[in-house]
Amino acid sequence: MACSRMALAIVIRLACLTAVFAAPFSFKDNPLGNGFPMIVQPSDALTVISVNAHGSLPNSPPPPNKPSADALTSLRLIAFNELFEVAYFTELLNNITNNVEGYEVGGRDDARNFMIKALTAVQAQEELHVLNANGAITHFGGEAIQPCTYNFPVSNINDAITLAQTFTDVVLGTLQDVVSLFGTDGDTALIRGVSSVIGQEGEQNGWYRTFLGKVPSALPFLTTSTREFAFSALQGFVVPGSCPNLDTIKLQIFKPLTVITANPEPKEQDITFSVEIAKDSDWMSSYSITYINQQNLPINKPISNVNIVDRTVTFSANFPYDMATFGNGMTIAAVTNSTGSFDSASDVAKATVFGPGLIEIN
Repeated sequence: MACSRMALAIVIRLACLTAVFAAPFSFKDNPLGNGFPMIVQPSDALTVISVNAHGSLPNSPPPPNKPSADALTSLRLIAFNELFEVAYFTELLNNITNNVEGYEVGGRDDARNFMIKALTAVQAQEELHVLNANGAITHFGGEAIQPCTYNFPVSNINDAITLAQTFTDVVLGTLQDVVSLFGTDGDTALIRGVSSVIGQEGEQNGWYRTFLGKVPSALPFLTTSTREFAFSALQGFVVPGSCPNLDTIKLQIFKPLTVITANPEPKEQDITFSVEIAKDSDWMSSYSITYINQQNLPINKPISNVNIVDRTVTFSANFPYDMATFGNGMTIAAVTNSTGSFDSASDVAKATVFGPGLIEIN
């Protein structure tokens, strides 16, 4: 099945993820040449990573008390996501460095050299993020999160950077959730380190957006997310059955929601979605589409134009865009089993059946 460029740009849980453009990516092939993620600390390999990352792992002492079980779940999710990001940027950097078709950087040589330099730093920084999260997990007696085998459904540099911007938007929203949970659970010693990563990921995303001709800063208050939405979205990139200890991450995985509408314009409009169901009874009239955008209250909209062919359900819902208040930047869409209102993204996640669908307007 052919994948549209816009689908690649705005949706992580893609219906067309089976149509990959390269062999699956695995760390078992040692693509970084340093044995990552099995890096001895200290070691020459870690020194090289730190030089490329323009900085080091934190050397401050770990929290004196063992984090809560929920905080360790957050650290496991962070490690899981960062392993994916290392894999993604390793393949992207390799494609640009070797002038793979579709990944040529136009213009002068210094533009290409700068991009290689920037992505080398990003790749190394993500390596350190993995080592930091897994280091905290193992310090408190847990099992380090191991990498999966990954598929990346992009075939050119613009789609690759667009997808990087999209999943970084999700990360920036999810780390808000993580930091909030740290505070609620009393794991305040973990807040400063994770908050530093929020800023670092924001710096990355400003560059991706600039490369794509967008304003570097998307919103005054970035769209929030939840751990469950991020964990579900990441499943679209992993080869099923390839994650050795996925079951140690105690978070719900939602059924996929695909955004069909390509190039949504900055205006109020109907957006078309699709889901796959196991049986007819999986589809209920009480479902709604719920939108999460910026730090606003979620908005619920009724579903219309439902069409079921075999096990594929296609349907529409109004997207309540308003330039001044709702719809710019990233919007997270979810099919929820409620027609009522929600007070937070966490409440939306508790009622979600399919999701997330990611919509970018900016």
